[in-house]
Amino acid sequence: MTTPLFHGVIPPVPTLFDNKERLDKEAMKRLIDFTIAGGVNGLFFLGSAGEFAHMSEALRHEVATFCTAYVNKRVPVLIGAAHPGTEATLAFAQHAKNAGADGVVVVNPYYNPLSDENIYLHYSYLAENLDLPIVIYNFPALTGQSIPVAVIKKLAQKYHNIVGLKDTVDSLNHLRETIQAVLPVRADFAVFAGYDEYLFGTLILGGAGAIPASANFAPQITCGIYQAWRDKDFSKAVELQQRLSWLPPLYAVDTPFYNVIKYAISLVGVEVQVNALRPAQPLSDDKKAQIRHILQQAKLL
Repeated sequence: MTTPLFHGVIPPVPTLFDNKERLDKEAMKRLIDFTIAGGVNGLFFLGSAGEFAHMSEALRHEVATFCTAYVNKRVPVLIGAAHPGTEATLAFAQHAKNAGADGVVVVNPYYNPLSDENIYLHYSYLAENLDLPIVIYNFPALTGQSIPVAVIKKLAQKYHNIVGLKDTVDSLNHLRETIQAVLPVRADFAVFAGYDEYLFGTLILGGAGAIPASANFAPQITCGIYQAWRDKDFSKAVELQQRLSWLPPLYAVDTPFYNVIKYAISLVGVEVQVNALRPAQPLSDDKKAQIRHILQQAKLL
């Protein structure tokens, strides 16, 4: 079986800030070290959980440069290169390449709906002008439209440097449809679940793994599932998957969920400040109590 370039558990890493909305580099170091020690197969910076959409260009560049340098090739680094405009997307992707990233993750252009042809042309332009692996990011709840499976298949067939998909769709059926359409024509194409709880199901269907936010505070669960799958220890994978199933309610505690993930990270013993860029707001005591309860149910506290 062909092994994809990227695979396993690759958490979308939160961007940590001080109380003046400046990058907290020391806290980022602690979190990066914690996740790598937890067995992750890569790290994804400046994704949805990384708050890229609320950042200036200068801050996005700072985060990409600092985090890539600090990881220092210990695991592969993916950088989010998202923007509604194609040329601006390419500029962010080129910056990631210059910073030393191993690949970029590109959500489809948002705000204005696009025809299937224009979605295809957006990614084809990036693939033809960027010497770096590209992971397509499908998140219709935030972009306003889903990338059609036929478009993903066409891109995978034509462009070798389009290497995978993060499919943040709340349906295992959609993951199955994508895997069954693309892998027969491109065996090394990596399909990742964007929702944590679909990790085991995605592996069973032939996918590459997941890009789960819970791996920032509970890498032992998601990385444990992936390792158990590779070891064919299916009873262990099922046991961990059942623990993982307690965590999805976390994402509904607050909207956006940035501080939810950061507070969970602090609860498991990583020293981080729980600050997010406005318009996200601090967590109330009630919301903190809900987060503690959910982590207790998953046997993390």
